[in-house]
Amino acid sequence: MSFTIGSGTRGARQPRGKLLVWFNKLVINRIRRSGGKVMGMNALVLTTVGAKSGIERRTPVGWFPGGDGRWLIVASAAGAPKNPAWYHNLAAHPDRAQVEVGGRTVAVVAEQLNGAEREEAWRQITAAAPRFAEYQDKTDRELPIIRLTPRPDSASGT
Repeated sequence: MSFTIGSGTRGARQPRGKLLVWFNKLVINRIRRSGGKVMGMNALVLTTVGAKSGIERRTPVGWFPGGDGRWLIVASAAGAPKNPAWYHNLAAHPDRAQVEVGGRTVAVVAEQLNGAEREEAWRQITAAAPRFAEYQDKTDRELPIIRLTPRPDSASGT
């Protein structure tokens, strides 16, 4: 299980700063209240452990069905040249993440998809949400697709 996508050389401006923090909190609250729909898309709250800080970080992320109760997420950063911070956190601690979705909190293991498996997931994602193809067009890095699988020892519910 390897996270291998580095930065690109071109892309959209990556959101950051206090405005992003405020916006993320707003979206997280909406996800929790609505059961997971934001801007016409399925969304979850992804909790990762900081790669350097070790501090828990929460981020709203769109998701797609990954089969067998799993979720697929895309580290798009809206087409920015760099991967979002949560991607690096998952790379450092793939077994210390959790998702809040549908009123449940589930501990998950993260795995980056590659090869034919990634291509099939990419077709599914871009068919459901064409904006991801637009994000890919903005950057020269391959947008990572991450599969989140419930940990066997995960006690779900909240």
